[in-house]
Amino acid sequence: MTQNPTSELAEFVANLRYEDLPEPVVQQAKRVLLDAIGCALAAYKEDARKADIVQKLIPQFGADQQSTIIGGGKSHASVAALANGMLINAADNDDTHKRALLHMGSVVVPAALATAEARGGSGRDLIVALVAGYEVAARVGMAVMPTHYRFWHSTATNGTFGAAACAAKGYGLDADQTRTALGFAGTQAAGLNTFFESGDDSKSVHPGKAGMNGVIGAMLAELGATSPPDILGHAKGYLAAFSLEPNPQALTAGLGSDWEILSNGFKLYPSILASHSPIGASLEIYAQKHPDVEKIRSVTVNTYATVKSHFSSKDVQKSMAARLSVPYCVAIALVDGTVTQAQFAPERFNDPVVRNLLDKVEIIVDPALAPLYPEKFPARVEVTMVDGTVHEATFLYPKGDPSNPLSPEELTAKFKNNLNNVMGADQTSRLIELVENIENIQVSELTNSLTIPDA
Repeated sequence: MTQNPTSELAEFVANLRYEDLPEPVVQQAKRVLLDAIGCALAAYKEDARKADIVQKLIPQFGADQQSTIIGGGKSHASVAALANGMLINAADNDDTHKRALLHMGSVVVPAALATAEARGGSGRDLIVALVAGYEVAARVGMAVMPTHYRFWHSTATNGTFGAAACAAKGYGLDADQTRTALGFAGTQAAGLNTFFESGDDSKSVHPGKAGMNGVIGAMLAELGATSPPDILGHAKGYLAAFSLEPNPQALTAGLGSDWEILSNGFKLYPSILASHSPIGASLEIYAQKHPDVEKIRSVTVNTYATVKSHFSSKDVQKSMAARLSVPYCVAIALVDGTVTQAQFAPERFNDPVVRNLLDKVEIIVDPALAPLYPEKFPARVEVTMVDGTVHEATFLYPKGDPSNPLSPEELTAKFKNNLNNVMGADQTSRLIELVENIENIQVSELTNSLTIPDA
């Protein structure tokens, strides 16, 4: 077979072994696993409606109960990937690879966990599958960004490739079968950015369906089905169709030495990543100046173009719409001085004081800051008071970015907070212990501990 980028990625995935992974990569895989599980379990309290939809949807497939639904229940691996992807993404607190602009955990973790459990895999098998999925999804994402993001939800589209890589690894596919699975991933990839203003449930269905499609692609490959030999590099393939300025070199440059999972960031705030630098700057102003909200004349967020084009809506009628609105996130940070799950409840975004300040927030594309994206996520917030006083603060790297990381203790605290009022302290500690020692146990030992009591 003529070498092509799809084949190169497939060979990397098929040949990857636990022994190939540097220790920092192994530890990062544990962190993304813990964070994703925490985000999924938090959905049962932070987005109970969506969790209820998941629990009612899954039994309708009538599938073999081979893989665990986080929170409770079992189904076929493909269905478990669908369910867990929806849950992990439900409250918009899942991790992000900034250059691929992709919520990795909500696609890769479900596919890896479901297929490894279905085949009786070990914790080491799970780690390798996770790393393979992160590498493939990130590289495909970087190869089609930034123009891909005009219409396409990167988590849904590029994430499908990561899910297929995970599932191929979980099912033990060889390089040719893995290439076939990636071919099926590319031809199934879908997901539009239409949800940005409405904040509807399609946002969370996207990672779930991407995970499901990735698993189905691997299943088809294992059964002997065929797909395009080079879905990524073909003249009518994925890169050509999904990007105005594709960068095919990103697919394989540094493959096996530059580990993209290490470029993954974790969220401190449960909102769109584009809001995190503006939130950080707003909270700094609040802490240092504590401006009287009633005396604020205007708020200007100077930042990069994608914030203006994608995340500047003030039509906040739902919790997810609030999470996707940078103006709202800035307003609530200046009013409440904190940004937690509570700030996205209807009683907060419907509060007259918050609404009044929201109307005063303007997003501006700053010619000095815009070129710094996507390596940096820059924002300068300027709060102008009625007396003419201006308070300002600038953030280049939001807290949780690899250049401004959450410490292990902060990530553990996030996990515990996500599980508060969902699981007891003993079960929470047990899950932390299992993930920390995942390389020494079977995947089933972890998944057996993912059921919420009385769920």
